[in-house]
Amino acid sequence: MTASRTARERVRAELTREITDIARRQLATEGAGGLSLRAVAREMGMVSSAIYRYFPSRDDLLTTLIIEGYNALGEAVERADAACPRDDYLGRWLAACHGLRDWALAHPHEYALLYGSPVPGYQAPQDTVPARLRDVTVLGATLREAHEADAVDPPPLRPLPPDALRADADNLRTIMAGVPDELMFRALTSWTALYGWISFELFGQLNNAIEERRTAFDHSMRTLAALMGLR
Repeated sequence: MTASRTARERVRAELTREITDIARRQLATEGAGGLSLRAVAREMGMVSSAIYRYFPSRDDLLTTLIIEGYNALGEAVERADAACPRDDYLGRWLAACHGLRDWALAHPHEYALLYGSPVPGYQAPQDTVPARLRDVTVLGATLREAHEADAVDPPPLRPLPPDALRADADNLRTIMAGVPDELMFRALTSWTALYGWISFELFGQLNNAIEERRTAFDHSMRTLAALMGLR
């Protein structure tokens, strides 16, 4: 590789990073639906045609922002999980939940891009899937390893998952191999409650209702852990 090519690649990487940084600021002011390559180019002092060399379309830029957002969130959850003893399954669940919430509160507009309303006209490509799975892979591994260690004691609960959900159970098994169907669907209920709690907090549904939010969040996550039988 020549020195000049290395320099060009470095300049391209720097400009790409500047474009995505400006685009993230746009998310805060215009929302994902208002993201505009031309507006980013104007802020950079770049002719609008030049920016298309880096991102051929708005959707390409959105995809990059989504992948970077999922990776950043996944890294935060992985880091929180890694700080706990491997056999402390309740601690790992709570650490991952708080790590997810802390990241969301620090990056509300990026979280909204990932878990808010779909962007009109945008269809996320398969490229986003590996990054999308990083956080739930941590949650699934905690439950799977707890089950393998015989460290789950879920309370009796009805109804049981209906037979019609067997195909969906197979999908969930990709990140919770060996976990019984009933426990997997308890996990699904817990995960949707986790992300729903955070969305309620970020999008204002808890305003004038819950003041001690971290305490309330921790209590809710412990309740969900009990539903899954984590001890």
